[in-house]
Amino acid sequence: MRYRLLDSGHGRKLEQLGDVIVERQAPTAIWSPLLDRKAWGRSQGVHHRSDKGGGHWEWKKQPPASWEVHLGVNKMVVKPTPFGHVGLFAEQEEQWHWIAEAVTAFIARENRPPEVLNLFAYTGGSTLAAARAGAKVTHVDAAKGVVDWARKNATVNDLDGAPVRWMVDDCSAFVAREVRRERHYDGLILDPPTFGRGKKNEVWTIDNNLGPLLSGLRKLSFSQLDFLLLSCHSPGYTPLALKQLADDHFGDKFEEFDGGEMTVPQDEGHRRLPSGFFTRRRRFASS
Repeated sequence: MRYRLLDSGHGRKLEQLGDVIVERQAPTAIWSPLLDRKAWGRSQGVHHRSDKGGGHWEWKKQPPASWEVHLGVNKMVVKPTPFGHVGLFAEQEEQWHWIAEAVTAFIARENRPPEVLNLFAYTGGSTLAAARAGAKVTHVDAAKGVVDWARKNATVNDLDGAPVRWMVDDCSAFVAREVRRERHYDGLILDPPTFGRGKKNEVWTIDNNLGPLLSGLRKLSFSQLDFLLLSCHSPGYTPLALKQLADDHFGDKFEEFDGGEMTVPQDEGHRRLPSGFFTRRRRFASS
């Protein structure tokens, strides 16, 4: 059972999550749908967002509490939440391939597994990609429920024995402690939200907290940083803005860097659904 984006338009998207078809919000889908109403009417569940935050699902046929869906090289446990999330971000699939290539190249060059830090790691797609390629990963997210979810994803991918540290922690607080411990990492992955709260009710806003967090990450890794992936879904944080922000903190000691728009390919036609931005870089250019 795999993931498919069936259609998008009028601020919505129609997705197939294995055997279950759902309709959710997609604010960037400002065009008209390609499929007709009958096709959209096949959805088993429609998510409605509340003006006060969150929302609810309306189901024609109640799905299982959770089920597995193939997305690229990963199997992901899907579980619809009141906020409309389902546990996977299809736009990250391309980044998982890049992570695996960066880890593989590091091992071939250094003859050891890289130490990789994945912040705001959610249900662990990037953690799985790095671990499968041979990295030692520290997975950090402030929500215990999603860290438990990520561990289930490791299990269904036969990676429950991989060298992963599963940390339930506020990302900024964790990085500050790692700086004091003089820890070092070879690879950094982070996908910060626009707004969030830590496990002790710490408030995160990307405008106020991303810069200081990157300063801390520089102390953890600047002398040996091999690769960096920074992605986000916040308005205004375009590829150019992210590149220049990364340049501020990590300089230009990289042979290879690029950035762009994360997208999800659509089944019908040649459309791609815009779903965030990224900048990424490697110390040594790929062959």
